[in-house]
Amino acid sequence: MTPRGRTNQLLYHAQLLLDTAWADDEHTDARRMAHEEGALATLELALNAALRELTEHAQLSHHDWRELLADQGPALAGVVQLRELARREDSWLARLLARLESLHDIEGASRRRTGGSSMIASVSGMALSEELDACIAAFKTQLDELRETSEEW
Repeated sequence: MTPRGRTNQLLYHAQLLLDTAWADDEHTDARRMAHEEGALATLELALNAALRELTEHAQLSHHDWRELLADQGPALAGVVQLRELARREDSWLARLLARLESLHDIEGASRRRTGGSSMIASVSGMALSEELDACIAAFKTQLDELRETSEEW
């Protein structure tokens, strides 16, 4: 599989996890939480795969988003663009990175529903699954733009 193919596959898998319907029973919250956190973990893999794809010409030894998107990360065009995007609090990437940090935290990223509410709100005011859906859509758009600018002529 090509690096581009792997990135696409992981984005597709994350979307599948979010689109899965589940029965309304005593395990509904647990299933939803598992799917949301599974999709988020898959998005982390997709982000690393995208960074590998965008930097394959640089032959880097590591492709972890924490290293590449850090201030002292490499000065490669696509990485610099993503690093700047990550600094904008209202960007899809900043929201995704915040969710990834919470995924690795002891509390996790997904929350149980409280009371009779049919949705759980995240920091952005939308349900985690909706927030991740929006991140996937923006991720794909951004990735298309980065791929276009990184192609050799």
